[in-house]
Amino acid sequence: MSALLPQLYVVGAGPGDPELLTVKAYKLLQTASVILYDNLANKALLELAPQDCECIYVGKQPYGEYTPQERILELIKEKAFEKGMVIRLKGGDPYIFGRGFEEILFARTHGIETFYIPGISSMQALGFEDIPLTHRSVSESIWVVTGTKKDGSLSADLKLAMQSNATVVIYMGMKKTTDIALAYVEVNRGDTPAAIVQHASLPHKKTVKGKVKDLSAMAEDAKITHPALIIIGQVVALNPI
Repeated sequence: MSALLPQLYVVGAGPGDPELLTVKAYKLLQTASVILYDNLANKALLELAPQDCECIYVGKQPYGEYTPQERILELIKEKAFEKGMVIRLKGGDPYIFGRGFEEILFARTHGIETFYIPGISSMQALGFEDIPLTHRSVSESIWVVTGTKKDGSLSADLKLAMQSNATVVIYMGMKKTTDIALAYVEVNRGDTPAAIVQHASLPHKKTVKGKVKDLSAMAEDAKITHPALIIIGQVVALNPI
């Protein structure tokens, strides 16, 4: 049993490009004893860790193989008391559909000191594709919605978002493109501009733009699967200067 104070750092790895990591996270990774990293964290970031750092993959492939959340929690507790500091490295920002706060709360209930290090969310990387989240006189707000709830259904919040002119960003929605398109068509908003973006900050990025009613065909034609973001709203149709 380690005499070191057990600590958990929930750290955002950013949208993919290693250079978009925060300076705070960069410095922290260089002192790591244990890193529990997920599927969306760029593996190149592990090279920042000391040679003797224990790096454990606890990723979740969308709709595929995954490490159960219960096992991740067990590892947080086990490694924190064994080695002191544990870094939980998550893609994007841990508090945006990342279950980061669940892990923070779990750690606190077991007497583990906790810290949160924000990361650049994947939706912020949409700017690389000339898709701003807001734009004066076009979109004054943002709805960030999960495409698939725990029970597998489409989030009811989407229908609320559709009533405004806000930019709608949908995470984990690639299995729901048909349902999303139908929801917009049913309220006569099928012609709303839409885009699907994958790996926006990386060289192998993919982007397709069109109308929300054609989401499924757009994804198929561009050969984009999960993980990817769906963006709906007039900001998609803005022309770059």
